Order: sequence, then structure tokens, then C-alpha cells
Amino acid sequence: MADGAMGTMLFEAGLVFGDPPEAWNVAHPDRVRAVHRGYLDAGSKLILTNTFGGNRFRLGLHSLQSRVNELNRTAAIILRAEVDAAGTGALVVGDIGPSGEILAPLGTLEYADAADGFAEQTAALAAGGVDAIWIETMSALEEMQAAVEGARQAAPDIPIIATMTFDTRGHTMMGVSPEQAVKALAGLGAAAVGGNCGNGPDEILAVIKKMRAADPNAILVAKSNAGMPELVNGKAVYKAKPEAMADYAAQIRDAGARVIGACCGSTPAHLKAMADVLLSA
Repeated sequence: MADGAMGTMLFEAGLVFGDPPEAWNVAHPDRVRAVHRGYLDAGSKLILTNTFGGNRFRLGLHSLQSRVNELNRTAAIILRAEVDAAGTGALVVGDIGPSGEILAPLGTLEYADAADGFAEQTAALAAGGVDAIWIETMSALEEMQAAVEGARQAAPDIPIIATMTFDTRGHTMMGVSPEQAVKALAGLGAAAVGGNCGNGPDEILAVIKKMRAADPNAILVAKSNAGMPELVNGKAVYKAKPEAMADYAAQIRDAGARVIGACCGSTPAHLKAMADVLLSA
């Protein structure tokens, strides 16, 4: 069992849309701890740090690029303390999201610069004591490769989980298919691979089935949004109830996923329902 959404919970706790969640690791560590505690209490055994946008590129949008080490290391320390206090044996996993830029030649971010940025973030997470690194929500194989390369450079012995987002007609935004992804990510040496975010459980279910067929030996990961997002008063709202996410958990397990969690819109209540189903099987 992985965990659920961090951003969704921080918005409920008062985070303003557009502000960097990572800054709360220092400004409001108690609120970040409360989110981790909620998922630990729900039964999650793999918890992600509050560092999805913790690379120098995304933090640079808020003039925080000089605080990469501080914000990531603090996030890992916060999570480690909560996991140790819970005593459940859960894993502390460093969360790395995309740069927010497009790599050259289609974009302006050079491959070497991307890898260096991801190495910087990984080094800070490793210094904080993470057990593994989760690189997620990627759409381009080139950026995923840069992230894995950077992570390996900074922490060669830490396992890597790698997931992409297949939200464009069964492919990533950059045209990568589930079959291409599972082979490429396994080829990069990821310990587990799969899909996260996207357009809800049905999409992730199809992705996992295709990955399973393409590579029956891969350890597959699924972290779906809590349903298809709907625009309500200018905000994305996810309306899947805990019962619906529990059904998703059972279906995705039967399709071959071995690490199962939830993404945007999910809460500890969703994860508790999912854990109840998975642990009762």
C-alpha cells in the first residue's frame, strides 16, 4: 500500500493555490506531519515526502532554487520521524516530480542540466534518510532517463520507483505508450514501474494490463487519481468516493499491480477503504 494525495490535503489545510507546497516543510511542518500521519493510520506502508516540486526548476518559479537542500532534506526528516513514531515498518520514499520544462531540442532545458537538477534533489532526500526514490508523473522518456541518471549519480544504492502519466488517449502527453514505458523504465534499472495521476482508475487499469502483457516479470505500480477531475467554480474536483477507490484497488491488484496507492483528490479515507479491501483478500 502506497499513500494518497499530498497537495489535496495541504489545500484543505490552507495552502493557497499557486504557492509551493514544499515551503510548508519549514513554514508549517506540523501540517505536513498530519498528512503523513493520516496515511500511516489508514494503512499505507510506502509514504512519499512532500517534495513533488522540490527540484531547482520548479522552486525557481518562486525564487526558492537556493533552498533545494533545505526543503528536501527537511521533508525527509519530517517523514522519517512520523514513520518511526508509527512503528509500522513503512518505507520513507523521496518524491521527485518533473522539472516543468521540456528537454532540448524540443524545449530549452539541456539534458545534462536536468540530470544535475535531479541529482541535487536526490542528494538532499538521501541526506534526510529516505529508503527509496519515486520519480513520478513524467511524460517524456528523455526526462525520466535524466531523472534516473541524476538519482543514480547522487545515491547509487537507493532503489528507484518510476511512474509516468498516461492521460492522452492511452499514452503520455509526449506520446509514450504503456508498453514502451515498461520496457524503457525496466531497462533503466527501476525496481518498480507503472502509472500515476491521469484521468482516473479506468485509465490506470488499462495501463497496468498493457504493461503486464508487455513484461510479466515487472513489479507494477498504480497510483490513480480519485476519479476523473471535474471543473467546479474554476477548481479541479475529484468526486470518486472511498468505495469506488476500494473497487479500483481490487481490480488493479487483480490486473497485476503490486504497489497500489492513489493520487490527486484522494484522502486517508480513500486509502483506508483501499487497504481494507487489499488486506482482506
